[in-house]
Amino acid sequence: MAYRVLILGPEQASSKKLVNYFTKRRAQVWLTSDPTQAYKILKAKRPHLAFVDLHIPDDGWLHLLNSICQESKGTRLIVTNRHPDVRREMLAREHGAQVFLREPFNNKWIETALKKLYADDQEYPSSISEGQLPLVRVPMRIKITLPFALLAVIFASSAAFLGSRFIIESIGERFTNQLIDAATLSTDWMVQEENRILDSVRLISNTEGVAESLQNRDANQLRKIILPIAINYQEQVVEILDLQGISLLSLRQRQDGNPEDYDATQGDSSATQWEFVQKVLTQKVDQRGDKYAGLGHSSWGDFFYIAGPILDQEGSLVGVILIGKSLATLARQIRQDTLAQITLYDLNGDSQVSTVLIEEDIPALSSNLIQQVLNRQDQQSIIRDFEVASARYSEILGPWEARGGQDLGVIGVSLAQNFFIHPSLLTRFQAFFVISFTFLAVIAIGSLLAGQITAPLSQVVQSFVRVAQGDLEIRIPAKGNDEITVLAHAFNYMVSGLQEGDIYRDLLGRTVSPEVREALRKSFARGDLRLQGRTIEATVLMSDIRGFTTLTEKQDPATVLRWLNDYYAELVPIIISHGGVVDKFEGDALVVFFGILPTPLTPEESACQACETAIEMLQVIARINRRRAERGEPAFITGIGINTGAMTAGGLGTADRMNFTIIGDTVNTTQRIQDITREFGESGVVISENTLNSLQNGTERFHIESLGQHTFKGKLELLWLYRLWPAKGDSHVHLSGGELHELGVA
Repeated sequence: MAYRVLILGPEQASSKKLVNYFTKRRAQVWLTSDPTQAYKILKAKRPHLAFVDLHIPDDGWLHLLNSICQESKGTRLIVTNRHPDVRREMLAREHGAQVFLREPFNNKWIETALKKLYADDQEYPSSISEGQLPLVRVPMRIKITLPFALLAVIFASSAAFLGSRFIIESIGERFTNQLIDAATLSTDWMVQEENRILDSVRLISNTEGVAESLQNRDANQLRKIILPIAINYQEQVVEILDLQGISLLSLRQRQDGNPEDYDATQGDSSATQWEFVQKVLTQKVDQRGDKYAGLGHSSWGDFFYIAGPILDQEGSLVGVILIGKSLATLARQIRQDTLAQITLYDLNGDSQVSTVLIEEDIPALSSNLIQQVLNRQDQQSIIRDFEVASARYSEILGPWEARGGQDLGVIGVSLAQNFFIHPSLLTRFQAFFVISFTFLAVIAIGSLLAGQITAPLSQVVQSFVRVAQGDLEIRIPAKGNDEITVLAHAFNYMVSGLQEGDIYRDLLGRTVSPEVREALRKSFARGDLRLQGRTIEATVLMSDIRGFTTLTEKQDPATVLRWLNDYYAELVPIIISHGGVVDKFEGDALVVFFGILPTPLTPEESACQACETAIEMLQVIARINRRRAERGEPAFITGIGINTGAMTAGGLGTADRMNFTIIGDTVNTTQRIQDITREFGESGVVISENTLNSLQNGTERFHIESLGQHTFKGKLELLWLYRLWPAKGDSHVHLSGGELHELGVA
């Protein structure tokens, strides 16, 4: 069963030390500052040990102490106090208290009190003995080394993946570029071939005797003239048509014969159906002239032709010449020159001819794909993949155009996808060896580094354990120049701070200002717990909310407290930002001094700080009042008084309870100056003539209005007072136009 501990004391750092001490030892702890609640816990839980603080208000502590000593025989008692109080200690002894524990509640003093409490027992109950350290389940060496190993695996895997991706993508990019180059070469080849055939058309049509022989319908003479030219230029088909489109002479190269073997025929009328032939017969002329290209489908095959007119000496049309080449020959020759597979598709997407081994397996093009190729021919190329006989190809598609831009179909240029890498067995073994070696090397290096880190860390951990047990004499040797050395120095400095902090931490916690806290700490370091008063010339700022009592008399205290907390929450940061120190909060009044802490300042500097603070406070108060008006709450009309002069600053109080404050005639006069703002009927700032003189060159940063001379009770001389405004057009105070208007300087 867990050891049960009840603590009746203020819920602050000192009591929480007791809570932490027993919580670490796995005890069940209740902390409360309410004696009634403590009594209920005592009756319901019957704790083994109770701590009762002598400084609990009223006599609640005494009632609980009596209940423990007289009614709860199983509960042991330790009385705590924050400072010596002989009267209450004697009263506690009279009611049965035997063991006392004073702050600071460090482990050593708590252990001493427990030894006195359990002096009649052989040993402490095991339930409150120091708990053992938790077992180390995963050593730091493994925690440091394991990430190294995981990172090595991740790095190797990532490198292999990225490397392979880079290689594949690089080769893939080269493959795509090669495919594009092949398509470009194919297009250029078609243009060059068309131009070559066109030259042959011009040559034959302009050869002497051709027109006359055609007019005379002398086929033999035409053969004698044209055959040498056809053989010389290796034209596959040459046809001469009369004006009706009937073949007068057709020369066709034999497929299985020699290059000079041609068959001559006549009388074929297939050409009369071809559109490009009709354009020549009807003597149409376009931007490129009177010659046209097109596809001819006939019983002897599919051919690409260029047709041109044959004219007599008077320029009259006497016939038509056609020179063509079969689509199979075109595809084969392009294949030879570009090393790519060529496929010619008609406008329906069907393959007409292809150099791919199994032409029948080539998938046809959809009508949508045909339209994309023809419509986007100037913007982008379209690439598709297909598979033929277990071989995968990538094919780039482009328009197949004839002379004049006429679309004959689509030309597909394809290459086999043989760029994938298949590493050899030796390469795989080498990669495995490199990765394994790297992995082991990383583990070895990580283990070595882990040892160098964990060894000094273990020493630090043991030292921290000893500090947690209350040993503040421990020190760590600081050797080296790395972070561990810095940690050792920081640990030693921390222990020194703990030794010092045990004594004066509570003293530093009794003041409201960080600057005062620092001054008290330095005073203690000099061996002087009382801050000696000193006279210094500084500036005091006092503010007060006008008619606050009237505003709040119908409000409940919680609402009034919330109003003030919201009000100060916005004003205090302004004061701190300008170097001011809040001396005290007196309800709706605020006392601030400048130029004393943390370092003394000249009167000019402190006066400037106070005046700048006051102007910015007016800005914030205006904003607060706007928000309060929106919520239907009364405005906080605030008067601010500022005075500069000699005052005494120092610790006021007793050795165990003191307050750093300021006193003197300057402070009292500031209160009376602040009262003058009641005449304004609005928030405002009044400064004394001493403050005005102290501002010196700083007056140009403000707008100052004289209020004349005033007398105050208890003072014989007349005092000149001035109202302080923000300077017109001064952006230093960050006031909006509406706020300047509210302050009367717009």
